[in-house]
Amino acid sequence: MPATTGEIYQCLAAIPGLQVSANVPLAQYTRFGLGGPAAVLAETKDPEAFAEAIRAAESAGVPVAAIGGGSNVVVSDEGFNGLVLRYTADRIWAEGTRVFADSGAELQALVDFTVERGLKGLETLTRVPGWVGAAIYGNAGAYGHSISECVDRVHFFDGERIRTFGNAECEFSYRESVFKRRKRWFIFSAEFQLQPGDPAELRHTAEQIARIRDEKFPPTLKCAGSVFKNLFLEDLPPEVAREVPWEVIREGKVPAAWFLEQVGAKGMSRGGIRVADYHANVIYNAGGGTAADLRGLIRELKARVRERFGIELEEEVQYVGFKSAKDER
Repeated sequence: MPATTGEIYQCLAAIPGLQVSANVPLAQYTRFGLGGPAAVLAETKDPEAFAEAIRAAESAGVPVAAIGGGSNVVVSDEGFNGLVLRYTADRIWAEGTRVFADSGAELQALVDFTVERGLKGLETLTRVPGWVGAAIYGNAGAYGHSISECVDRVHFFDGERIRTFGNAECEFSYRESVFKRRKRWFIFSAEFQLQPGDPAELRHTAEQIARIRDEKFPPTLKCAGSVFKNLFLEDLPPEVAREVPWEVIREGKVPAAWFLEQVGAKGMSRGGIRVADYHANVIYNAGGGTAADLRGLIRELKARVRERFGIELEEEVQYVGFKSAKDER
């Protein structure tokens, strides 16, 4: 029989370096501002304490989920009836052109660190929200570049021990990595190999991108950035590909927003959840929204695109605490 919340709380509270709380609202940890409570929430900067917490919970039959900055997470209104872990180590340091970062560091802090030191490669990720670990997990990217281009090594826990993968072993692809497919693997830190650059030029690039992104995704907007992945032109059915205007294609990809615009997504709403009037792939909590509202609107948008084009949009956001395994990615 699985341990009770009280039993797992007492067990985890005994682990040195682990801060444990019960019945913690998860909405405060997500950019959407949605989600019910975690039965138990534990935070630590110590990888060994993190690993020990996972072992303890799993041996007691308690479900485990990990979240970072919560920028790409949708938590169920019912919350998560298990242990939610946050690895909060956030150091960033450099040795020449090699940069090291804990997974709990803000991605923006890493970008700023490299730009100020004249290290080229991550500047296009300016204003991409979230933490470093989650950025690697989802191979975050913007403006034709992804974080995987600079990742050299990743240190992670595989459920039994701490391991290290090189770039190729991480199996990066568009918004994907091996860590996204292995739900019980948790990233602790990463090493990045960058190139020398002119700090002034890098700063100019970052500032230009910041202005664009702040208009598209205002810092106060309760959203996850783009909700749906873009689609590769070569993967589309020929009859669909012929409909796509050439001017919207970027690096061989068609923006999901284009398909959404064709089915009238802009301005749609459900409860307190809205699609932006200015961008069909920006969905946000306008106030009083629920996770059920958000999932319902996402389902409707996918159904409209499926009916019109015969293709399936895929979310970038990850789901936590939903009852059906089909609901969680």
